[in-house]
Amino acid sequence: MNADKAARIAELLHQVGEIHHMVFSDTDGNDDDWATFYSDWLLAHSDFPRLLARRPVRSHLTRDLVELDEQYTSASPSQPWPAWYADRLITKYGFAS
Repeated sequence: MNADKAARIAELLHQVGEIHHMVFSDTDGNDDDWATFYSDWLLAHSDFPRLLARRPVRSHLTRDLVELDEQYTSASPSQPWPAWYADRLITKYGFAS
C-alpha cells in the first residue's frame, strides 16, 4: 500500500535526521552540506531505494532534498517535515506498488 511506503520513507527521513544530529552533535546538528549526508545514508544504509523501486542518482536526491528544505521553510506547512518530504519524493521518483 502506498500510504505504508510513504510512512516508511517518512520514518527513514526522521531516522537519518536523528543520526545526522548525533554525528554533528559538536555543532548542534549544524552542517551546511546536510543534504549530501542524508542522500548518502538513504541510498547506502536504508531501504529507501527498495521502497521507491528505483535508486535515484545521489546528486539528484541531494538537490531535491535542498529544494524540499527551501520549499518547506517557505511554505511553513503544519505537516511534519519527514511526511511532507516523503510525499514529494514519492511524487518525484514514484514507485511500483
